Amino acid sequence: MELVHLFVDFVLHLDRHLVDLMAQYGAWIYGILFLIVFCETGLVVTPWLPGDSLLFAAGALAAIDTSGTLSAPALAALLVVAAVLGNTTNYAIGRWVGPQAFSGRYRLLKVEYLRRTESYFAEHGGKTVVLSRFLPILRTFAPFVAGIGHMHYGRFQAFNVGGAVAWVVAFVGGGFFFGNIPLVKDNFGIVTIAIIVASLLPVAWVLLQPRRGTA
Repeated sequence: MELVHLFVDFVLHLDRHLVDLMAQYGAWIYGILFLIVFCETGLVVTPWLPGDSLLFAAGALAAIDTSGTLSAPALAALLVVAAVLGNTTNYAIGRWVGPQAFSGRYRLLKVEYLRRTESYFAEHGGKTVVLSRFLPILRTFAPFVAGIGHMHYGRFQAFNVGGAVAWVVAFVGGGFFFGNIPLVKDNFGIVTIAIIVASLLPVAWVLLQPRRGTA
């Protein structure tokens, strides 16, 4: 429970914790942010790491940094690279896991499911890779499933890069221009919750669709 409490506190007060991290580690803050974004997008076991709210808080921090340590353009460029490499790693893991998982040794993982996944990503993979950037949890799993579904690598990378640029610029830019408005700054925890809830609403809507259909 203590770890959960610390994690919730970190997420709800990202602005303060990032200020503390920069004061303690200076320019190494770039590496810390790079690592968090890479892990959140690149490791299928870490979908719980902050994504949207972290980018927003980092953009807000860049706006108030008078030391010259944190540059918004450099930060955005670095985090785009982290997001692209994260998805690429996740895709590669999916490509490696897929053939072994659907080899017929596991009763629940039928080759038929793999074929359906491949068909889906052949038809809808591009928009899935881009839109999932803005959806927590799905952001972590989409490239993994794209790898399992053998989405064409070149096509995957085109949408991967485009989605990463749109995602990072939207949230880092939003934090840079709006994160230090007094109303936002003084209620950063509420804003963080609002960002998380707004990001999760489409996921909840999609998950509830089958239930509505069968009601």
